[in-house]
Amino acid sequence: MSEFPVSDQAPDDDFVEEIEVLTLPLDAWHREKGGRMVEFAGYYMPVQYEGIMAEHLWTRENAGLFDVSHMGQVHVSSEAGLTSEVEAALESALPIDLSTLKVGAPRYSLLLDENGGILDDLMVTRWATGFYLVVNGATKWDDLGTLRELLPDDVTLNHLDESALLALQGPKAFAALERHVEGEVPLASLTFMKGAAYKLGGVDAWISRSGYTGEDGFEIAIPSESAAHVAELLCGEPEVKPIGLGARDSLRLEAGLPLYGHDLSPETSVVDADLKFAVNKRRRTEGGFPGADRVLRDFAEGTARRRIGLVLEGRMAAREGAKVFQGEQEVGVVTSGGFSPSLQQPIAMAYVDTALIAEGTPLTIEMRGRTLECKVALMPFVPHRYHR
Repeated sequence: MSEFPVSDQAPDDDFVEEIEVLTLPLDAWHREKGGRMVEFAGYYMPVQYEGIMAEHLWTRENAGLFDVSHMGQVHVSSEAGLTSEVEAALESALPIDLSTLKVGAPRYSLLLDENGGILDDLMVTRWATGFYLVVNGATKWDDLGTLRELLPDDVTLNHLDESALLALQGPKAFAALERHVEGEVPLASLTFMKGAAYKLGGVDAWISRSGYTGEDGFEIAIPSESAAHVAELLCGEPEVKPIGLGARDSLRLEAGLPLYGHDLSPETSVVDADLKFAVNKRRRTEGGFPGADRVLRDFAEGTARRRIGLVLEGRMAAREGAKVFQGEQEVGVVTSGGFSPSLQQPIAMAYVDTALIAEGTPLTIEMRGRTLECKVALMPFVPHRYHR
């Protein structure tokens, strides 16, 4: 699970630089609950508690609590608060039409390089005081550096390093959470991709109805010092158990959601990755964001490859890097793969030649000297159950 490079060559002790692995606000809480801790994105994080399969199925049927405090939380504003200048500046950095974004509404967006490659995917929310961004943990420092270069000096980037982030996901997440929240906006009125401020167990919280599992659920930003209190409160409900990274990955794969560093990278583009929805209609016409020339050309002309889903025969899963073939011809590569606990069969995401993306197209995967039969499948593999 490590995102740090591993070398086959033993390093010279005189030149070894130890990389500090950080701990999250809930580190002790995870260990107390039996979490098996691994290094991920520069932090120690729980990969599982009682088992990936059990945790995955529990979340699909009940509610799971995920600690995603490694993610970067950033507030974008100015001394004058949220101004039209701040909005215009952020629009120059992202392919999003912020004029359509209402207060409290998160929206998916992308950080692109000058060639249209994907540097990160992220969530943007309009707050009354500025824009709230949530970026991936492994890329957050690079993202902050990139944004600092793209934004004018009078736009401030405040990394909210004293804020923890939890995700409560599953069909019973609402019932468990509602018992503990108070706010001007009824929790029941939040639909998918809407958010508001609440008191959660007496703690100030920003809660949005969103997540990364394909299930109904919520993402909850709270002060780090209150993370253990809130986690204990929620896991005290009979519907809720703590869930680790392993089930988070299998859930998002079933939901057909890409993972940065695997399915998305600077070598992938918006159209390649089948993320055209992330570029708003006005921005497709006007451009004005990093990589716009390439992105708009891809919209007009298409691309040579596309991210697609695959369902495999048998029980053996394909892993990242496995080559995809049509007959003897190599036509793509797997970027994510695993065994689906919900479907009880292996599934994968891959980039393949655009001519082969039709549902049902038969292909093969070379994996550990074996040939695995597979077919192109529509994503999500498991239907989304967002509360709309």
